[in-house]
Formats: sequence, C-alpha cells, structure tokens
Amino acid sequence: MRPSNSVVPTSTTDERPVGVQIRAATAHDLAEVGRIAVDAYRADGQLDESGYEAALRDAAGRARDAELLVAVIDERVVGAVALCPPGSRYAEICRADELEFRMLSVDPAAQGRGVGRLLVTACLERARELGCRAVVICTRAEHGDTAKRLYQRLGFTRLPDRDWAPVPGISLWAWQRLLDSTPPEAAARN
Repeated sequence: MRPSNSVVPTSTTDERPVGVQIRAATAHDLAEVGRIAVDAYRADGQLDESGYEAALRDAAGRARDAELLVAVIDERVVGAVALCPPGSRYAEICRADELEFRMLSVDPAAQGRGVGRLLVTACLERARELGCRAVVICTRAEHGDTAKRLYQRLGFTRLPDRDWAPVPGISLWAWQRLLDSTPPEAAARN
C-alpha cells in the first residue's frame, strides 16, 4: 500500500504547509526529482568529488529499486525521498525489521516550510504499514545540521555503532526511530 494522494490541510494547531501532497513518484516526476536532489545537496555543501551527484540525479534508478515518494505543491514536485527495504540496492544500514530512507531532498526554494518533515512522516507511516520495528537514516557527520535537528525532533536517536564511511573522507552518522504508538506528527510537536 502506497501513501494516499492526500493534501495536507492547514491547521492552527501545527505548522504544516498548506496544500502539500505526498504521493508515489511517477515517471513524469523523475527528472525533477533528480534535479531537486542535486540542488538540495549542493545548497547544503554536500556535493564534493565523491561522484555522488550522478547517484542523486539518477531518480529513475531509485524508482526501479526503491519506493520513491514525492512532495507536491500546486502540481509541482518540491521534494522526494527513497524508501529502501533491507537487501534492496539502496539499503545501507537497515536490518531485517527496519525500513531505511535515503536521499531526502527538498527544493531549496521550498525549504523551511515543513516539506521535509512531511516526507519523513510519510516514511514513518509507510514503515508502520509494512510492520517494521524501526526506521533508519544516515547523515553526513560534518553537514546537514538542519536535517539532524529535524530527525531529532521526530524522535530519531543516534546509532554510533552503525556509523560508517562509504569512501575515505566522508563519515556518515546513523540514526534510528523506533516505531511505537506515538504518531509521527505528535513526536514532531514535542
């Protein structure tokens, strides 16, 4: 079961952006998903000589080997995330009872409006649907302070025993959110 094509309403009790839809990516979305990923990682200083830009741009590959979700405002893709089950091509640190998400990116023009939080929340909901015990993610150790704060607000904790380096000079920190009865949006308000 994939996330519904629902629009997130505005509310006076939370900070959700108005009119954001989270849905499965379509073939029509893929070029824009690749562009957004590259632009978002570049804006955060995370593109270097590691060759990661080509992987970020390859949204078609992600769509073949992972479940790709997009955030849409007014029919325009503004963010995306890849859900990677254990053993899949893009899974790096997840175990049998976990779902991993990767390459979460929000168009720099749409950042700061809660789109990333909604994408993470969709990942948590999807993991619950699949019966997973936890959700995991990696961040660059030396970059991504905004993302790290977001993950902490959503209940993720560090997993130093799963930190790793995909190539020399790049250190990744592992994070985990155990799934319980606390809805993701309630955790974000804490």
